[in-house]
Amino acid sequence: MFLDLFYEMKAARLPVSVREYLTLLEAMDARVPEYSINDFYFLARASLVKDEKFLDRFDQVFGKVFKGLEPTLPMEEAVDIPAEWLKKLAERFLTEEEKKLVESLGGWDKLMEEFKKRLEEQKKRHEGGNKWIGTAGTSPFGAYGYNPEGIRIGQDGNRNFSAVKVWDKREFRNLDTDVEIGTRSIKVALRRLRRWAREGAAEELDLDGTISETARHGYLDIQMRPERHNAVKVLLFLDIGGSMDPHVKLCEELFSAARSEFKNLEHFYFHNCLYESVWKDNRRRFEERTPTWDVLRTYNADYKAVFVGDAMMSPYEIAYAGGSVEHWNEEPGAVWLRRMTETFSKSVWINPVPEKHWSYTPSVQMIRQIFEDRMFPLTLDGLDRAVKALGR
Repeated sequence: MFLDLFYEMKAARLPVSVREYLTLLEAMDARVPEYSINDFYFLARASLVKDEKFLDRFDQVFGKVFKGLEPTLPMEEAVDIPAEWLKKLAERFLTEEEKKLVESLGGWDKLMEEFKKRLEEQKKRHEGGNKWIGTAGTSPFGAYGYNPEGIRIGQDGNRNFSAVKVWDKREFRNLDTDVEIGTRSIKVALRRLRRWAREGAAEELDLDGTISETARHGYLDIQMRPERHNAVKVLLFLDIGGSMDPHVKLCEELFSAARSEFKNLEHFYFHNCLYESVWKDNRRRFEERTPTWDVLRTYNADYKAVFVGDAMMSPYEIAYAGGSVEHWNEEPGAVWLRRMTETFSKSVWINPVPEKHWSYTPSVQMIRQIFEDRMFPLTLDGLDRAVKALGR
């Protein structure tokens, strides 16, 4: 079983050596973890993982190898039912017919006004209702219920993708920059940007130009040109978390390919829409942020701006101040996106959702309009079209 863990880590491209594996076996022989699965997990992680950027990948491998392994409890020992299990019992699942009977409050202003009013009036916990902040009901405020337009509070993840604001602090993990599966063809598509990458002194023989000028003048006329450099400058903005979770693998492939192809690449993360700040490390996104104004002022207009996201969000997040699901934004997301596209004239939006589904989501249409229809699917054909748009 321990050997399986070692082989699976190798298969997952984790940098683990035989020496580290032997260290784990020595610790097991010395009964360091005794009989605790949790202790064994931390021992294995400390022995086999030498860089924190691989912790997430190690967790996936560990779960695969030891899936279903649970500690054995004595029959007479009492077992506490986790509170999370009990909370799940309160989830409210409605049929499509029942959902049609639930109406929204009627817009952003009305929703925020009612939320403030009910915060002031509510004195106790509620469950199963249609008015107060609670669980398993049809109120616009709460968790594990249903409403076509509401504020989600205290719920673990998305269920209906209908919240216009989320009152919970969420943690997102960074995209893996070392993903290689499927990146080869993406790299080929991205390399087309190099057509516009000539700069510097004329130090390379231009064979076609030399032949043409020699034929024109009747004597040898050597022509030189700047050597081709990978001088393309790219700003990569990655939507992370929420509805983007199903697209993580595909975005990791794009991120990995871009990191290997462009020397002048800067990346930032955002959630749903661009606002007054972005960040580089999802683990510290609440402590270490970069003002968007700094991005606009720091990077020259010759950078090409590439946004990657599904553009699926409440329209309020784009059109309204305070519309962000996670914080109170002083200016609408549309204002920041327009500032970005005006500063970086060569900008595109890459969407991992199939193009045939875009017309059904109002927020996607709004983003497409801001980017003047420069939205492309995250496919090889879509990347090819995006590269051509960036090169014009």
